[in-house]
Amino acid sequence: MDIFLKTVGAINDETRIKILNFINMNGKVCVCDIENSFNMIQSRVSRHLKILKDAGFLKVERDGRWAYYSIRVPLDRFRQSVLEEISFLSFEIPPLYSSCQTKQ
Repeated sequence: MDIFLKTVGAINDETRIKILNFINMNGKVCVCDIENSFNMIQSRVSRHLKILKDAGFLKVERDGRWAYYSIRVPLDRFRQSVLEEISFLSFEIPPLYSSCQTKQ
């Protein structure tokens, strides 16, 4: 029940829905990619990403000081349906702006 409540809580925020859709559209992205694209400070981005990760949507891969987030695979049916429903919503997702010196 705890993970279900975390999942529902995670998608109860417009910014997190946009970030989740952004990652789903762009694949593996660095925290700095999200910061630049959404014009948000790192601490706020990290907080949203932690909530989405704890809710079972994201996985994180670390490479030195860089953290890359992507959609966790495999996703259960519930989370897959959430991502599908989010893709049908009408809202603007910023383009990917990356100024990071990443090693993808």
